[in-house]
Amino acid sequence: MSAQLREHDDESLKLRDDVDDDEANRLLQPQSLSLSSSSTWDDGEEEVAFEAREKILIVDDAVDDDSTAVPPFSWKKLWLFTGPGFLMSIAFLDPGNLEGDLQSGAIAGYSLLWLLMWATAMGLLVQLLSARVGVATGRHLAELCREEYPKWAGLVLWFMAELALIGADIQEVIGSAIAIQILSHGFLPLWAGVLITALDCFIFLFLENYGVRKLEAVFAVLIATMGLSFAWMFVDTKPSGKELLMGIVVPRLSSKTIRQAVGVVGCVIMPHNVFLHSALVQSRNIDPNKKGRVQEALNYYSIESSIALLISFMINLFVTTVFAKGFYGTKQADSIGLVNAGQFLQEKYGGGLYPILYIWGIGLLAAGQSSTITGTYAGQFIMGGFLNLRLKKWLRALITRSFAIVPTIIVAIIFNRSEASLDVLNEWLNVLQSIQIPFALIPLLTLVSKEQVMGVFKIGPVLEKVAWTVAVLVMVINGYLLLDFIISEVRGVLFALVVCSGTAAYLTFIIYLVSRSGVLPYTFFSSLSKRLADSGS
Repeated sequence: MSAQLREHDDESLKLRDDVDDDEANRLLQPQSLSLSSSSTWDDGEEEVAFEAREKILIVDDAVDDDSTAVPPFSWKKLWLFTGPGFLMSIAFLDPGNLEGDLQSGAIAGYSLLWLLMWATAMGLLVQLLSARVGVATGRHLAELCREEYPKWAGLVLWFMAELALIGADIQEVIGSAIAIQILSHGFLPLWAGVLITALDCFIFLFLENYGVRKLEAVFAVLIATMGLSFAWMFVDTKPSGKELLMGIVVPRLSSKTIRQAVGVVGCVIMPHNVFLHSALVQSRNIDPNKKGRVQEALNYYSIESSIALLISFMINLFVTTVFAKGFYGTKQADSIGLVNAGQFLQEKYGGGLYPILYIWGIGLLAAGQSSTITGTYAGQFIMGGFLNLRLKKWLRALITRSFAIVPTIIVAIIFNRSEASLDVLNEWLNVLQSIQIPFALIPLLTLVSKEQVMGVFKIGPVLEKVAWTVAVLVMVINGYLLLDFIISEVRGVLFALVVCSGTAAYLTFIIYLVSRSGVLPYTFFSSLSKRLADSGS
């Protein structure tokens, strides 16, 4: 009875707030009006990330007539908001990141742990901006891009996001398949592991029908499995505490470790994860027209995401230090990859009561399974948002899964001949994802800086400069990785011509996106060119 009265009071409060707070909502309204009226894609019903019945109700501890006031902190509410950040953090723990960790540890030792920490902090900033867009507008990034850009540009952004997602998914599925191969003692081939992973992904996705919290609980179990597995390895191998602390506190970088440093930073920003987080935060029932409630949600999501990425940093640190302790400075350091890492661990540390090979396999399987599920989840939001598809969830999951699983099976069959071929494939996939990063970051920073989209939750000039600096830094680092790869791999005049033509088109589209932003970069370069012209005259 009291719950019913509380719901009735909340509804009455909402009606009063909608009437009394016109001035407070003045800056919040234009984004919804412009987004609903200026669509150039189609005039049908809008695709949404979560239906109203699927959203989690955030119960108010006290009724407050002032919708602009932020309610006091509540542990109960923090628990209700906990979930999206941990799903987002999976992208920081996927098999591609684990391979970067083990190679960084084997080749650079403990020296790049400081970079891992700061790269995670940069990733946190980007993800908080993504969450900010989703909470403040009530729409996710793919939907907003569909409204912000012309149809042709939106289709290009969608295609690029799908390419990045396919590249990440191939790595994740193959990572799971390698884990299944390890745990089956080599009985199941790689392609069989790919099929098992694909089927498992659908089973987990069916849990969504029983509520978002059930799905979040599955991810909590998978993250805990990863944490326990890699923490066990960390304790068992006993890495140097002094070297670990020095690696975190003292920045060190040599010419021999530049490639690993680039890999550490490059793995942090996953294009599909930027789109995903802006949609996941809408699983909570938040009224975007109430400034106080929006700010409250942003506060809780900031705490939750920070905790989630702190845990992901610790897990990545465990993997890096285990391989630093065992293989740094050895002959095997340059030949360790995701495929043979288990065998190297077994040879170095032996069996024991709990063989480290199988502990590694369990952790890798949890990483692969969790990341493939979030990849499929992200694919649904990306396709639905950009194309405004109103499909049943099982059909949308089937379509987005097929986009990735079919090329993955082909890749598994072709590249299963040797470990070296899989390493080459992984390098190509890293490049594929690296070149897609601007097409997630630039639209995100464009939208989060626009008052007509964000209202009063538009980021300030200082945070805007910091965000663009981080974005440019990440894009330059990934550009270095791309350039290094092209120089080492491009052979033949025809192939070089194709690469040059593609690069020109690629840079042209990036310049177009920046010019559309109308914010810091465009203003900066305009003022810079004006100053140069004035000094020349």
